[in-house]
Amino acid sequence: MTPGPSKRPEPPTSIALPALVPWLVGAALRGHEDYEATDFSGPDLARTEATGATFLACRFERCGLDEASLRHSRFSECLVSEPHASSLDVADSTWRDTLVTSPRIGALLAVGTSWSGVRVRGGKIDLLDLNGAKLADVVIEGTVIEELDLGTAQARWTRLVGCDIGVLDVTGARLTEVDLSGSTIREVRGIEGLRGATISPSQLLELAPALAAHVGLKVRADQSRKQEDDR
Repeated sequence: MTPGPSKRPEPPTSIALPALVPWLVGAALRGHEDYEATDFSGPDLARTEATGATFLACRFERCGLDEASLRHSRFSECLVSEPHASSLDVADSTWRDTLVTSPRIGALLAVGTSWSGVRVRGGKIDLLDLNGAKLADVVIEGTVIEELDLGTAQARWTRLVGCDIGVLDVTGARLTEVDLSGSTIREVRGIEGLRGATISPSQLLELAPALAAHVGLKVRADQSRKQEDDR
């Protein structure tokens, strides 16, 4: 008997953290520093510049991150709970085996990031900019996203579950085993980038006009049915 395909690893639904050291209130995060088993609970980290910092087995809880820059940083086995920011720049950062819950973020600038084994649960993000990102084994569930930019992104084994998405941009995206069928999507841009994704029958009906326009189809009313109706 031929064995079936191996089951993909699920991103974490909880994070088992070690004993944590409380972050000193008022201290500043520094770029290119290593932070391990640190508890960032409640600090205001607005306008923090911590490019290239590494966070291992840390907890971020109800942190204010307005206009913070964590570009090129690394997050591994972290719990990020209820972060809030009008804008947060994490471009070119790396996220591994991390859980993010109930974010309230205006613009999450995650251009060129790498996500592996990441779960985002709940919350609201006005703009989730993953342009050029690489995603593998990612689940986003129950999140309201006004605009999700996956332009030129490479996504594998990724699921959007119970999300409410205003605009999905997949221009130039490369999708493999990406399941969108469990979410509401109001508008798709770059519809050719959906190749490799799974959608539901109802989503297919909603996308029919855009698909027809993409392949150059003209849709005309059924004249014979119209004549029968006129009788």
